[in-house]
Amino acid sequence: MRAASESPVVERLDDGEKEKKKKRRSNRRSKQTSASSASCNSGNEIHGMSSECSGNSRTPTHAAALSNDHSLKQQEIKICSPDEHGLSRASNVSFTSMPPVHFNERQMDPLDLQNIQPNGGGVCSKSCSEPVGLSATYKNKDLVPSGQTGTCVQRNYYSPHWSMEAVEKALEVKGDVFKSLFRVNAHNRLEAYCKIDGVPTDVLISGIPAQNRAVDGDTVAVKIDPLALWTKMKGSNGAGNVTAPVEDSNLLTEDNEVEGNISVQIGKVDADSEFANYSNCLGRAKEDVNHDTTSYGSNPYPEKKGLNNNYASPVSTSPLDLLEPVTHDGHDAASDNLNISSYSAQGEVINAVENMCLLVNSFPSKRPTGRVVAIVERSPRRECIIGHLNVKSAFSFRDMCRKDAKKNKKMGSGCEYIQLMPTDPKFPKMTLLVRDLPNSIKKRLQSGDATLEMDLVAARIGNWSQESPCPQAHILHIFGRGGEIQPQLDAILFENAVCVSEFSPEALSCLPYVSWEVPQKEFQNRMDLRNLCALTIDPSTASDLDDALSIEKLSNGNFRVGIHIADVSYFVLPNTTIDNEAQSRSTSVYVVQRKLSMLPPSFSENIGSLNPGVDRLAVSMLLDINLDGDVLDRWIGRTVIKSSCKLSYEHAQDIIDGVFDVECLNTIGDHYPKVHGHFGWPDVITSVKNLYEISRVLKNKRFNDGALRLESPKLVILFDEDGIPYDSMLSERKESNFLVEEFMLLANRTAAEVICRAYPDAALLRRHPEPNLRKLRELEAFCNKHGLELDTSSSGRLHWSLEKIREKLKGDPTLCDILISYATRPMQLAQYFSSGDLKDKQNDWAHYALAVSAYTHFTSPLRRYPDIIVHRMLLAVVEAEEMYLEHKKTLQVNKGEEVQERCFTGMNFGKEAAESVEGKKVLSASALKHGVPSTELLVDVAAYCNARKLASRNVKDACDKLYMWVLLKKKEVLLSEARILGLGPRFMSIYVQRLAIERRIYYDEIPGLNAEWLDVTSTLVLSMCTDKRAFRRGSPGKWRAFEEVVFLSCPSRDGINECDAVKMGDTDLSSRSDSSGTEIDPAVFPLTLRLLATVPVALHAVGGDDGPLDIGVRLFMSSYLR
Repeated sequence: MRAASESPVVERLDDGEKEKKKKRRSNRRSKQTSASSASCNSGNEIHGMSSECSGNSRTPTHAAALSNDHSLKQQEIKICSPDEHGLSRASNVSFTSMPPVHFNERQMDPLDLQNIQPNGGGVCSKSCSEPVGLSATYKNKDLVPSGQTGTCVQRNYYSPHWSMEAVEKALEVKGDVFKSLFRVNAHNRLEAYCKIDGVPTDVLISGIPAQNRAVDGDTVAVKIDPLALWTKMKGSNGAGNVTAPVEDSNLLTEDNEVEGNISVQIGKVDADSEFANYSNCLGRAKEDVNHDTTSYGSNPYPEKKGLNNNYASPVSTSPLDLLEPVTHDGHDAASDNLNISSYSAQGEVINAVENMCLLVNSFPSKRPTGRVVAIVERSPRRECIIGHLNVKSAFSFRDMCRKDAKKNKKMGSGCEYIQLMPTDPKFPKMTLLVRDLPNSIKKRLQSGDATLEMDLVAARIGNWSQESPCPQAHILHIFGRGGEIQPQLDAILFENAVCVSEFSPEALSCLPYVSWEVPQKEFQNRMDLRNLCALTIDPSTASDLDDALSIEKLSNGNFRVGIHIADVSYFVLPNTTIDNEAQSRSTSVYVVQRKLSMLPPSFSENIGSLNPGVDRLAVSMLLDINLDGDVLDRWIGRTVIKSSCKLSYEHAQDIIDGVFDVECLNTIGDHYPKVHGHFGWPDVITSVKNLYEISRVLKNKRFNDGALRLESPKLVILFDEDGIPYDSMLSERKESNFLVEEFMLLANRTAAEVICRAYPDAALLRRHPEPNLRKLRELEAFCNKHGLELDTSSSGRLHWSLEKIREKLKGDPTLCDILISYATRPMQLAQYFSSGDLKDKQNDWAHYALAVSAYTHFTSPLRRYPDIIVHRMLLAVVEAEEMYLEHKKTLQVNKGEEVQERCFTGMNFGKEAAESVEGKKVLSASALKHGVPSTELLVDVAAYCNARKLASRNVKDACDKLYMWVLLKKKEVLLSEARILGLGPRFMSIYVQRLAIERRIYYDEIPGLNAEWLDVTSTLVLSMCTDKRAFRRGSPGKWRAFEEVVFLSCPSRDGINECDAVKMGDTDLSSRSDSSGTEIDPAVFPLTLRLLATVPVALHAVGGDDGPLDIGVRLFMSSYLR
């Protein structure tokens, strides 16, 4: 009776609540028109809001409390709709749940539309004073560009960009505005970083509004926030941080770390191939930027102005004003009222970079923050974004438009659009107008072909206005199914602008026919070295042979080493069609099992290649070297050679190891190459052994002089006869590789020395800047904490301390590989540059890893365009020297004075000769004859070659990852052991040695899995739980099922684990062994984990037809409970 009597009361209460809700909704709608402008204007630069609504629910969500006494007030989120049965209901738009924004735990969705408060699309806030990161997630309506639905007054999402004139004035003032490259965190698109030259710490650009429509790779103008608004650096003490100070920590707290998660990882910076044979880049494919993920949430946005306020006229800030206090509402007390004229009245201008360095060094626990005020130069990546079409969103929005069109005749099919989801997480979602789509896509959309979203497409970023939360794009190309190899390869090449077309007839006509022979004239003009036992040592699959080596023992006990490089510049003349084609391609691109040559294969594999048994043109260096590795004398010039033998690295290694020796000549098989000319195998074997001995001396001398080597195993994919990957292995370089490398390094150094002396204003060199000092210090602190001494004071000391660590960690090769790999992370990217561009900064010419003052690329002209330019420069110096000596001999023939031989190319440079009137004259004339670029042109050539070299590397990394993905797709599941690199309450970072990759495993908010983080001991305890949580903070797109995190093995009665009945190729997973034969046993719950512990994992292929390619990883566990 009691229950029955209560029922009407409950119904009456429900009816009453419904009436109250209707009144509240009516009041909100009545206030909307009058308050929309004020409310949304105050929320235009939102960084930290989270809306959480579902369906017609209007439950308010609140921004998380921020550290440093800065917090956001709880804010009610309202849905703007024209009437009770408005757009939201008619279009069946539902708002998905989003978690509260926990800045210290990084619970923000990194997708751009899910992190911007749309002021004109349906969600507005009452009070958006200056939060730091917005998170509003939509299902359908998030795709609607502002102003297209007609439901709210159109407002701005972003600040206006400054004019270029204003940017230039701000840069000239040397205040708080800098020009920098904009890089986005691949793990969290809300965070981007700008590297300012000369400043040791990158500037954090946190939040989509602060990034102000910049995309990864743009050159931007960034305005630095006042010091009081800088965020805390990783590893510094602060509330909500689980990390300890670096000096007290048992781990490294650096890039790739999400705040609240401790990690030993350091953000990737590419190092150059001339000093290291890197660990496989696949593990860092998604970490092309410094993934510092320090939350901007601990500080308000620097300037609390609505986006509708005009920022087109910038305010200049004195460097000293960065130290000014911040007012209670977030305004910089001084900077907003300062202008350029008032700044100039302060007297002498303080150098901005020096001031930034002073602040950064004075406050090491602070991370500089800022915001983008202008895009100075747009990234070429904007021209080609690869992604998948979101067809489902197009279908739902099409229905919405049709219903809404009944009430708004001005709208129609023209408002229809579709969304592009980029495969690269660093780029934002994009919208594509349906009316602008290719006809083939339109037809498939009209027919309801849902398989359209399986196709890979390329698009170009178009207009991105202040009023639009995401950019518009235009389709450029359709590749095909994302789960197939060829469309993926085509997309990789297209994305990196790699030329795949055939060479034009005009370009081919610039080169001689295959039947070409060395003209008789060249024998007269060149030194004939066909009497030397020259040989090539290359990979077994090499077809374009750039270099050959020879060695003679002199009567005085020294050796004369010949380094012979193909004379490509003889055939590729300046400003010809083939020269322009080679410059455009800039480098050969190596795709797995395929090469896209910089020069036509008919040339690079025949006439231009130093093939054995035929006369070939070369540029040679003859170096007299003693047993201590000192070069006593040298000769450089054009030659004719005839290679006697084509050896592979394996052949040379057999000779070095003594497997193949003179005594084994009678047992030579068909797998050994033929020896040509009047030489025999004894000559070849003796040459290889002598070259090896000299290379060892050169190598030791180089490291004693301060060079650095960072060597890690490289992943090699094995293919069957049909070109399908079937397995992988880790490969390390052997002594035969180092043999060739030492002589190539010596030749490159020699060429750099000659050209930069003769042409100090127009030499094409290659520099390697010093590494990031802060990251080196953090690596050093981590090693010291674990009993490993690491000295980072110089490249040489770093090398020898790493060698000691190698010796100490012989019993733990995995940890050794990890440390060596991480030692490459602080390294900066080596770059080509014009010496004239850094004429007054010769200290910046140096190559850090090689520990030399000048370096260049000379030894690979068949596959690198900079080498061709260096050949022209070197030969111009050689010819100028000949002209100068002939002139001097003519003048002094009757004086009896001795003329210095090789005054430009010899060991002793004739500076007086080069600076004399006659010397300058012949150097200038020779440079003009050989087509040496001017200083201004050389700057552009160097920059272009840097970009193409990086693109080539990106292609190689992406192709390696693709074939690894194909391999795992075929195997379905691959078991392996992994080491824990980072550990925290939300996820762990692991290193899988078998594939030489790094991955993350997220375990927070997983139904059936309980994660207990012990902060004091930095320990994680994972256990299974039978109760599933009814509420989770993550959005549905981020929720993970138990099976996505754990690969569960259920023990059977006979003791054999049946791993979900999945096969690994033809091998049952119950065998549980990796490629080395080590048995992989599953772990059991509860699982206790600590940093650097070993954990079993199961790897599998992710994506393809349904998204970006990736390598998924799960914990390999055993339990009876499921």
